[in-house]
Amino acid sequence: MTIRFAAANAGTNPAVRAWRCRSVELCAANDNAQERLDQSLLAAALRHFARHGLAAAENAGARAAWARREGDDNSYVHWLALCRQLDRRMADALAARLEAAS
Repeated sequence: MTIRFAAANAGTNPAVRAWRCRSVELCAANDNAQERLDQSLLAAALRHFARHGLAAAENAGARAAWARREGDDNSYVHWLALCRQLDRRMADALAARLEAAS
């Protein structure tokens, strides 16, 4: 899971201005595109994270791979989407591996 630091913006002279990358805007951002945000899936991802902690994305990916091997397309799509909510890069790599294996 990616961790990003977003310092507080103290008006016109932020404390991090001296050491930050000047080409990047100083603002917090969510890397999940709004059109991919599903509230029920987000709630399921948060519950899964509460159960499995930092291993939640890996666990969801393993469940997606198992569902794909078993031929359960609905579960595969669900677990892959849940994995994507927790770790987009891991889910994309997993989907590519599973597509190549089929």
